[in-house]
Amino acid sequence: MSDPLQPAKTSPMRPLPKLIFASRWLQLPLYLGLIVAQAVYVVHFLVELTHLVEAAFGSQTALQALINSIGYKTDAPITTLNETVIMLVVLALIDVVMISNLLIMVIVGGYETFVSRMNLEGHEDQPEWLSHVNASVLKVKLAMSIIGISSIHLLKTFINADNYSEKVLVAQTVIHVAFLLSAMAIAYTDKLMSSTANGKH
Repeated sequence: MSDPLQPAKTSPMRPLPKLIFASRWLQLPLYLGLIVAQAVYVVHFLVELTHLVEAAFGSQTALQALINSIGYKTDAPITTLNETVIMLVVLALIDVVMISNLLIMVIVGGYETFVSRMNLEGHEDQPEWLSHVNASVLKVKLAMSIIGISSIHLLKTFINADNYSEKVLVAQTVIHVAFLLSAMAIAYTDKLMSSTANGKH
């Protein structure tokens, strides 16, 4: 009689299923590439932050670099750091952070879900959301992150509205609403699927 505490023995996989299953490792270079992109974002963040600090101490070169970076234009020449420029730069920095969070979510959650387990259970630095991540949870979290990024972009556009045409303002608003509705639809669909799955048990 078999011991119920012993794990069930699995038969060796046939060559074709084994090859198909092993093909998940083809995603590894993609996640490594996203890590490189994350590093580029870190460098960009530090450069913009350095320019902001230098401009705060009166550097005209840093101030002009910030103005060019955020695309801020005004009829009066800007010789000192003003509130609008600071706000646009800070929003740009927040935008970088949110995109960086999105990258981490895709890298860590995607690897854990689609490639291989990281065995982080019990690790003191394990992200809270990773303990119950699956394809559906990851999809909803990504949708919410995209809405947050879109909100920051929309806010930056409205603050700097004088430099955009009415057509651009309307288009960005419509796109943001589309993202919002898409995220709501994804969350509602996931809720229905979860209810159906629970009802079958």
